[in-house]
Amino acid sequence: MLKKRRTEVYALGQHISMSAHKARRVIDQIRGRSYEETLMILELMPYRACYPIFKLVYSAAANASFNMGSNKTNLVISKAEVNEGTTVKRLKPRARGRSYPIQKPTCHITIVMKDISLDEYIDTDSITWSQKPKWKKKHTTMSYYDMYSNGGTWDKK
Repeated sequence: MLKKRRTEVYALGQHISMSAHKARRVIDQIRGRSYEETLMILELMPYRACYPIFKLVYSAAANASFNMGSNKTNLVISKAEVNEGTTVKRLKPRARGRSYPIQKPTCHITIVMKDISLDEYIDTDSITWSQKPKWKKKHTTMSYYDMYSNGGTWDKK
């Protein structure tokens, strides 16, 4: 029997204070590239959107190495998307007691990384019982605080 293996991990950044159009300009440059190449591109690009995207790519790679045990050299950005978030509305004081509305856009950035060294499907029939993961239950004992054993709080004046 074939079982689908998770080969993708993602990192999601929400409410990043910049317009989605400016973030898309950077995301379009890194889509489909390898992890190491992406980090070099983001470090050298002069845009303000590079830093939060750099942090998200780094976070997605850390998720891949922790959750799947992947090597960072085998990671490729399979999907990167930018969606518009909420618009924060502020008032800017102007001359003669007037105020103008200021709109500060936010965006949501999703980075999906794929490990190209892992197969997408795994054959579960070929795995013997000794190779299957054995989940151990942790037995914990609960200790209750006994308020009567140490004299309690009623003795104190």
